[in-house]
Amino acid sequence: MTNQFIVDFLQGNLIYYISIVGLAFLLSIAGIPSIIFTAIKYRLFDNSDGHRKAHRIHISRLGGVAIFCSFTITILLFATTVNYQQANFLITSCIILFGLGLKDDLYGVGPSTKFLLQLIVAIILVVLGGFKLTSLYGVFYVWEVNVIWGGLFSVIVIIFVNNAFNLIDGVDGLAGTLGAIATLSFGIFFSIANALPYAFIAFAMFGAVAGFLIFNYSPAKIFMGDTGALIIGLVCVILAIKFIELNKIGSLPKPYFYSAPSIAVAVLLVPIFDSLRIFIIRILHKSSPFKGDRNHIHHRLQRLGFKSNKIVMILGGFNVAMIFFAVELQRVGNFTLITLLISICIVMNAAITYAIGKKTNKKYKLIDVIFKDTFKPSTY
Repeated sequence: MTNQFIVDFLQGNLIYYISIVGLAFLLSIAGIPSIIFTAIKYRLFDNSDGHRKAHRIHISRLGGVAIFCSFTITILLFATTVNYQQANFLITSCIILFGLGLKDDLYGVGPSTKFLLQLIVAIILVVLGGFKLTSLYGVFYVWEVNVIWGGLFSVIVIIFVNNAFNLIDGVDGLAGTLGAIATLSFGIFFSIANALPYAFIAFAMFGAVAGFLIFNYSPAKIFMGDTGALIIGLVCVILAIKFIELNKIGSLPKPYFYSAPSIAVAVLLVPIFDSLRIFIIRILHKSSPFKGDRNHIHHRLQRLGFKSNKIVMILGGFNVAMIFFAVELQRVGNFTLITLLISICIVMNAAITYAIGKKTNKKYKLIDVIFKDTFKPSTY
């Protein structure tokens, strides 16, 4: 299966893909030094005193500006080569989130305002852009859903994944690496399906994030901030929805990928599972699901003594392995495959919890090993 993917990919519009990645990459690299200089000149720094921050020096959070600008410029330059139409709503939504993220990175934005704008963006994409799931594809043995429930579920998914990338942005290079893996994967998948507009979007974001990562790996010279995390999350979830719908059973004589929802989950598995786990822990501890803490997967790996680059390698490698796993087992069905993916994550989380307990001489009950922790989230 993997060999056939490579053959199909190379038979596509390879020169376009290389040009898009290269342009976005170069624009991102060219823009970041100026952003760093401006941040130093006007003291536009990250607040390193926050509860969740591990850095002790002031670093700009405006890396998302370079990601957004290089991504948008690249997309607009190549817009004449393909028929975007539906994808234009994605670009419009990115502009809205860019404004939101930029204000948040510079001055701060209240949770209610942030949620409201994310809700507006999700509604625009679902109602006007048509980015919505029309079926659950056998997950929990549910297939077709009506327009209202499908649209509502899609809005929830967009907001959730959008924030998941923001939450996983806790150590140098992690969110960017996971975003690069996701967009590169979707770019390859769309190129195989000959869906050029979405392949272009995926590769443009991949190039922009790859350029940013040159300056973001430990020791980071710049952070992506909410501006970058929100835009990466939005592009990834929209690509996931489009990928799922493109490979809907019955829409083509033969889908390009079977179990597309499972593959999409595998591509976004680390931020999805981390956010789900965090929300479950906070609810079980009767704490607000939206309250920040240091109980994310990267924080737990830090407690085991791993440095930033090692954490990125572990989680990035795990994410890539799960993508290959899902692609190879795509014919087993969505319900079975998603269950396997989540089970693997639970086992990995249990191993981390056991290791932390062994290191700190804490004993855990079974429910603690699977989802909870004997520490309250706020104490991490």
